[in-house]
Amino acid sequence: MVSPGALDQFYALFEAWGIPWIVPRLSIMLGVVSIIIGFISVAAMFLIWWERKISAHIQARFGPMRVGGWHGWAQSIADGIKLLLKEDIIPKNADRPIFILAPMVVFASALAAYVVIPFGPGLIVQDLNIGILYIIAISSLAVVGIIMAGWSSNNKYAALGALRSAAQAVSYEVPLVISLLGPILLVGSLSMTKIVEAQQYLWFIVVQPLAFLTYFTCAVAETNRLPFDIPEAESELVAGFHVEYSGMRFAIFFLAEYANMFVVCAIATTVFLGGWQGPFLPGWVWFLIKTFFLLFVMIWLRWTLTRVRVDQLMHVAWKVLLPLAFLNLGVTGLATLFL
Repeated sequence: MVSPGALDQFYALFEAWGIPWIVPRLSIMLGVVSIIIGFISVAAMFLIWWERKISAHIQARFGPMRVGGWHGWAQSIADGIKLLLKEDIIPKNADRPIFILAPMVVFASALAAYVVIPFGPGLIVQDLNIGILYIIAISSLAVVGIIMAGWSSNNKYAALGALRSAAQAVSYEVPLVISLLGPILLVGSLSMTKIVEAQQYLWFIVVQPLAFLTYFTCAVAETNRLPFDIPEAESELVAGFHVEYSGMRFAIFFLAEYANMFVVCAIATTVFLGGWQGPFLPGWVWFLIKTFFLLFVMIWLRWTLTRVRVDQLMHVAWKVLLPLAFLNLGVTGLATLFL
C-alpha cells in the first residue's frame, strides 16, 4: 500500500508536466486491476490443477500426468486455451443483454473483494476502516449475477438453480456475518489490517473456535461447494444456473468460483489465523500458506462428503449454525463487557 503523501507527490508531478490529474489516477487503477486479475488467473489455474490432483489421490488414481510434463502442471492452461477457442453459444430465446452481463457481474464482485485483502504488511490495495463490511457486501453481489444467468437463460434448470442459489446465499449469509462479529468485538475495528495486528500474540481461532467453524461452514456454502452445491447439482439440474453457457462465458463463471474460494479463505486467514503473522518467513508467504491450507480443506471436503438435500441445507443454516453464531456472539459480548 502506497502512502497518501507519496501519491499526492506523484499526482503533483504529472500536473507540473501539464498532464490532467485523471490520467495518472486511471493508470494506477488499471495497473492495480491488471495485477489482481493476473493473480486471480494464476491462482485459479493452480487451484484447478491442485483440485484434480487431490481428488485423484483421494480416489487412488494419478490425475493429470502428461500435459506440461511434471504431474500435468499445464493441464489447466490447456483447458483455458480450449475454452477461449470454443464457440460462444447464446440460446435463441435467451434475454441476450442480461445473459451476456451475468458472468461479468459474478466475476466483478469477486474481483472487487481483493481490494481490501491484506496479503502482508503494506501489501493491500486500500485499507478501508470498514474493510470487513465492504468485503461481505461486495461479495454478496455474486448472487445477483447468478440470478441474472438463471433467469436470462430461459431454461427451467438454470432458473431453478438460480433460485436455489439465492435462497442458499440469504440463509448462510446471516450466520456468516454474525460469526465475524465476535472477533470484531475483540478488536473494536472493521479494518482488516487492524484485525491482523491485534493477533500478534494470539490468533483468534484460539479464543473464537466456534466462530471459526461456523464461518468456514458458511463459507463453503456461500461458494456453492460440496456438500452444499445445491445450485449446481449435476444429478438434478444438469449444472444448474450456467447450463446454457459455453466457451469464455462459462470460463468466467469457473474463474469466479475459484476467486470467491480464495476470498473466503483469505477472510478466514485474516480474521482467525493471524493473517500474515508468523516467524522467519515473509508475511505474504505466511498469508498464502494459511490461505491455501484452508483451500486444501475445502477441496478435501468436496471429495469426501456427499451432497445434502435442500431441506437439510436450510436446517443446517437456520437451526444449527445461526444459534451457534448467536451463542458465540453473546458469550464474546459478555466477556468483552466484564473481563
